[in-house]
Amino acid sequence: MKFHGTRVLLSALKYITIGVFILWVLIPVAWVVSLAFKPYAEWRVSYFVPKNFTWNNFIVLFKSEAFIGIMGATAIVEPVTKPLINSLVVTSLSTIMAVMIGFFTAYGASRYNTPGPFGLFFTLLTRMLPPATFVTPIMVYYSNLKLLDTHFSLIILYSAVTVTYGIWILKGFIDAIPIEWEEAAMLEGATPIKTLFKVVLPIARPGLVVAGLFIFLLTWTELLFALVLTNVYAVTLPVHISKYVGAVGQLYGPQAALALIGSVIPIAIGYAIQKHLVTGFTFGMVRG
Repeated sequence: MKFHGTRVLLSALKYITIGVFILWVLIPVAWVVSLAFKPYAEWRVSYFVPKNFTWNNFIVLFKSEAFIGIMGATAIVEPVTKPLINSLVVTSLSTIMAVMIGFFTAYGASRYNTPGPFGLFFTLLTRMLPPATFVTPIMVYYSNLKLLDTHFSLIILYSAVTVTYGIWILKGFIDAIPIEWEEAAMLEGATPIKTLFKVVLPIARPGLVVAGLFIFLLTWTELLFALVLTNVYAVTLPVHISKYVGAVGQLYGPQAALALIGSVIPIAIGYAIQKHLVTGFTFGMVRG
């Protein structure tokens, strides 16, 4: 009986811990959702459910000049349309580049041991230093090349920064593919390039999806480089959200609404590729 009581107590503690953790994660999310639909008068109140439901916080995002209602002031903020498109373009292209480079590098490291164990480990060194340590040299370098405030500068930088994740994630997937399958294809007359694209690439597709989603999320939420390297033309969504703070105060409602809009795209992408994600996360765990 004493042993049974101990098991019940441990089980109860486990579920209480899980419940507290879930609440810790979900309460801020619920607060943002609630704030996005609250009028200005309710931004600082403590209740979750809005008493006067409104879409004004979303409407404000797409208007260059909108009445916010703060002491009769008019806040002028650039519409979110351009930063949203900038984020989509920069994130998509940099993700594709990072995954492609990561795939070919990971294949070479897995099958031909290039660029060697130290060379592969060296790619991790780029992630061991905080970005703030080299953001200034990059800004000076880009300034000399006239690349500041351009999409190209962000795409190249994001690809270089995130390709490390692509290499290490994809190497694990490629290592799990038996090399005998490639040898069998070559015995049938396939060239190494054809084997790579017809055998390895289709099997490693779940890994490409996992690496792509991970890199997409990192790039989509990146703030520091975009804040320093852009000003007008290539401003991204994380930078734009900071503009809802000014002389009229912090516009919590529009910020929360923009946070929801910025969250919808990654969630939609994750939902669309969830089948590949499940396969990707379990790939190589069970080998017959």
